[in-house]
Amino acid sequence: MEPDRPVLTLRGWAPAVVAVLHRPDLWPVALVVALRLAPARWWRRWPPRPRPDPGYLAFRMQTAYGDPDRAPDPDDLVAWLEWCRRLRRPGR
Repeated sequence: MEPDRPVLTLRGWAPAVVAVLHRPDLWPVALVVALRLAPARWWRRWPPRPRPDPGYLAFRMQTAYGDPDRAPDPDDLVAWLEWCRRLRRPGR
């Protein structure tokens, strides 16, 4: 696994992003998670995009699906964001 190579293309993420766009209730948690996964001082690199480290994404896709180049399943991303939201609100 080469950590500097692009792990997934925007096309690969498109179905997962569309699934989240259909769930406005998950937008706040998706934004928080995206910012938490972004490298420190991401705004200082041009162009400023809060994208996770490609090596981290490759690791996550490898451990989740057995393939570092596989795109995330939209239902898995939605379920993960719901889980993240529940973690932030204990007792609910």
